[in-house]
Amino acid sequence: MLITLKWILICCLIGIFSGSASAFFLVSLEFVTQVRNHHNWIIWFLPLGGLLIGFGYFYCDSKIAKGNNLLLEEYNKPEKKIPFLMAPLVLVSTLITHLFGGSAGREGTAVQMGGTIADLCTKIFKLNHSERRTLIILGISAGFASVFGTPLAGALFALEVVFFSKLKLKSVVFSFLVAYIAYFTVEFWEIKHTHYSIPEVPEMNFSILFWILVVGISFGLAALLFSRSTHFWGKLFSHNIKYPPLRPFIGGIVLVLAIYFIDATKYIGLGVPVIVDAFTVQNTPYDFLLKILFTGFTLGAGFKGGEVTPLFFVGATLGSALSVVVPLPIALLAGMGFVAVFSGATHTPIACTVMGIELFGIESGAYIGIVCIIAYFFSGSIGIYKSQIVKGPKSILYQSIRKKGLKYL
Repeated sequence: MLITLKWILICCLIGIFSGSASAFFLVSLEFVTQVRNHHNWIIWFLPLGGLLIGFGYFYCDSKIAKGNNLLLEEYNKPEKKIPFLMAPLVLVSTLITHLFGGSAGREGTAVQMGGTIADLCTKIFKLNHSERRTLIILGISAGFASVFGTPLAGALFALEVVFFSKLKLKSVVFSFLVAYIAYFTVEFWEIKHTHYSIPEVPEMNFSILFWILVVGISFGLAALLFSRSTHFWGKLFSHNIKYPPLRPFIGGIVLVLAIYFIDATKYIGLGVPVIVDAFTVQNTPYDFLLKILFTGFTLGAGFKGGEVTPLFFVGATLGSALSVVVPLPIALLAGMGFVAVFSGATHTPIACTVMGIELFGIESGAYIGIVCIIAYFFSGSIGIYKSQIVKGPKSILYQSIRKKGLKYL
């Protein structure tokens, strides 16, 4: 009984502090975004912002630059305490990235803050390595649930992203508890999340199933391209620029020139207005490709933020563009792409299905569930998180494919 009460107290502490951190982050992110939107000239300072981020990570603690991958590594092999510096450093770095026009997300920041806050409980409550695994799950759950306003998906995401490592029942139960505490904490601070809707959902038939297969494969391939793009740019910068602080500085110069020469301001920042419009307005076929390019380059150069909201952008705009040839409602296609590309890039089809239901309603649940599974299988063997352990049916499938010579998958 005392052990249960202890873990309930831990959930309350993590949920309240992580939720409050996410609330502050969301308010700050909205502020810097508005500053950038009203003063476009500020984008010219992106290289300087990149240099500050580079110096911050290089001279403070280079290992925390791994971000979400550090959390996954510590979950798989608990060894050292996650430096508390990770939370303020990723917060400030993400705000700098968005203020000056980098293309990035926000989930990475919230999850890293949640993981850092959760790991503080290790010393306070004198927890062992096994219990520390549970803490990391709770931190991921709280961060994800609070930043997107999807507690069920947040809890499931934290469990599914580490699913093929050791997982205890205690982690499952408390993952849901901490997700709701973090979610209601953000609600308490009166932070509003973006609302989406799919007003028209046709009745399922064999013809529609065929089209779901087609778009699901397309979303899976987009997820594969996104993951490989981010890893490609990261390797390119690390191999060719040996001094880490110069990577985001040089990357910032390239981004500024690209933004101004091709008028690419719609592809910087979170891109939430473009995502919202994708549910009603048909996007051009290259919108999702340019978002992949700008986000992969931004993160690969060393700027901070996350990948998930850009994945939403890629999926929603691709789905919207496919409405030209696919006889399904544009909002349904955008909604399916919204969660399916995310599913493929993170190997989390269950969490993404639940997220789709939380965001769009149960009416589209069957479509979302099917398309998330298809995208999951067609998105390749490596997602956005290098340290994620991927096993199960997908792993078996791709091991078989590699034996036949298709190693690039």
